[in-house]
Amino acid sequence: MSSVIRGRIHNQARALAVCSGVFITGGVIAGCAAQPGEEEEQVTFNSAEQDVTVTAVAGDPLPGITAADFAAAKAAFVTVEGLDDGLGPIFNEKACGNCHTQGSIGGAGVQIERRFGRFDSLGHFDELANKGGSLRQLFTVGAFTGSGGQACNVPLEVEPSEATVHNVGRLTTPLFGAGLIDAIPDSVIIANANAQPSSVRGIVKSVKVLLPNPADPSQVLNGTKVGRFGWKAGIASLVQFSADAYINEMGITTQHCIKGASVLSFATESKPNGIAQPAGCDDRGAGGAGIPAGTDDGVGSCAGGLSEIQDDVNFFFQFMTFLAPAPRLPIDPNINLQGGTAFNAIGCASCHLLKDYVTPSNPANGVPGNFTFRPRSDFLVHDIGTGDLIGNTGDSVATTKLMRTAPLWGLHHRTKFLHDGRASTITDAIHAHGGQAAQSVRNFDALSTSDRNAMLTAMASD
Repeated sequence: MSSVIRGRIHNQARALAVCSGVFITGGVIAGCAAQPGEEEEQVTFNSAEQDVTVTAVAGDPLPGITAADFAAAKAAFVTVEGLDDGLGPIFNEKACGNCHTQGSIGGAGVQIERRFGRFDSLGHFDELANKGGSLRQLFTVGAFTGSGGQACNVPLEVEPSEATVHNVGRLTTPLFGAGLIDAIPDSVIIANANAQPSSVRGIVKSVKVLLPNPADPSQVLNGTKVGRFGWKAGIASLVQFSADAYINEMGITTQHCIKGASVLSFATESKPNGIAQPAGCDDRGAGGAGIPAGTDDGVGSCAGGLSEIQDDVNFFFQFMTFLAPAPRLPIDPNINLQGGTAFNAIGCASCHLLKDYVTPSNPANGVPGNFTFRPRSDFLVHDIGTGDLIGNTGDSVATTKLMRTAPLWGLHHRTKFLHDGRASTITDAIHAHGGQAAQSVRNFDALSTSDRNAMLTAMASD
């Protein structure tokens, strides 16, 4: 059985562009309240809690990553796609790097994608898949000459009248340190839930792995794993996160091989409001020998037990894996200690954990082994009163309210907060919290002016 994870750019003629300021996602701020009578964890801080040098800047690679490997992966990440690459028929952006920009390429963004859906008479969520839901892509390739020389004109997707959950916004999540998150064993996240008081306990999100990293034995095609990526922790594999973004945000469909199986989960074109476009009028993706008809790019035959990830998806995965956490800003150690102590005392640290994670000794995804990092998240889902009522078909209302505890590292690079960017300050984001975080908000408001200012200063340095 062969296993290949290739790194190549399949169209050297493509233009490379690094665009400033685009796509989206801030961070969820407060956490869950500590319970009366519980002993508070003692917290210590320093101004460089991540295991990176003090001269590091956002967008740097992790230690041990060669400059050549990082440059190749980054070049693919910022490549602007066109019709001949498979862009469309509907999409949100033309390059990954157009969306992830705050702080550096790979950061959060400011653009907002849109979602919709409805609840049926039994209170179950309906994605309205037959109407193109639940993601409404914001752009269309419009009028163009199709692959057979025919005139094509792709309509813009609109929110259908059947939707009762309207125009929900989602910001782009930052990717700094994503490879470290990918390497967290499921057991560690499960232990996070088990350690929390029942009243604020998060839920472990077990999800299906549609595209595993072939090098990681903990990831099995169509198996289950603990989710940790996305606003709802709906994806467990960083490779899958890459393929999912390629099709949903750029409309580029891909085929992959896992142990001889041809993976087609990301090979179906998005249809504007569920309406399939005429043959050759979705885009002009090259396809190729052995690649299913209508698929923009893939690896072809999976004979011989081949495991191979399509080249662009693999490059995106590599870039995200290589990115180091964004270093903290300098801060007075006394202010940092005061602010961190207040953060912990009011209950925020129940979910935005002030704990160090450590990568396994030999991580399968290639990040440094025994590497210490502190993302400030339990990677569980909670009802904190900010839920967007978007879920998977069949989900209950309660399930659609659940949101992943957003990591707070790199917070100082963001200008919008919460999943929909509604908050422009950390204080506003805290005050938007409710549900399991309601007591933390009350505790925050009861802080002395000195403790509150120290806490906000410490958070703004993250």
